Amino acid sequence: MKRVNPARLRVVAAGLATLACAAAVASTATAQSPSGSANAAVNSSAGNRYVRPADSLLKQRLTKLQYAVTQDAYTESPFFNDYWNNHAAGIYVDVVSGQPLFSSTDKFDSKTGWPSFTKPIDAASVTTRPDHQLKEERTEVRSSGADSHLGHLFHDGPKPLGTRYCMNSAALRFVPVDSMAAEGYGSYLTLFKKHQANRSPSK
Repeated sequence: MKRVNPARLRVVAAGLATLACAAAVASTATAQSPSGSANAAVNSSAGNRYVRPADSLLKQRLTKLQYAVTQDAYTESPFFNDYWNNHAAGIYVDVVSGQPLFSSTDKFDSKTGWPSFTKPIDAASVTTRPDHQLKEERTEVRSSGADSHLGHLFHDGPKPLGTRYCMNSAALRFVPVDSMAAEGYGSYLTLFKKHQANRSPSK
């Protein structure tokens, strides 16, 4: 039997102890992290802050109408909703996740009774897919982060884009310009440099 050098055994043992200590520190850091979950860590590494909470939390946080619109693709009544006639300056975020979606600088009066926008703040903030619920095919619009149903996209909007993002107020939360920085949306204030805080581009 080959004799083992005692000095080498001590080196190996020290190395194993170091590895064990590092693993324990990593485990403690994970347990003490604000997220407290593997899913949150994955979302953070992917750079996606705007995710859908658990359904049980959604039902606590959202009204019945907000839940029906965002989760079951329900359409609210025209003219009897919060933002169709809102002319204040600010941004509209996903009521489910807080993801910035639309700006008042792109809002216009479509005469439909629903808040309408020529474009999203960022094309990557929304996704689209065919909607076959009615006889005429439509294009559904959803938030890219939490996959909330928002409304529909039509191609009868004002030039030069010609697009109309017809949204449900119940799928949105309005953040006024004066509150944007305090709520963590300060980077979007550049959208309003050419607009007065108390003025809307829509007439």
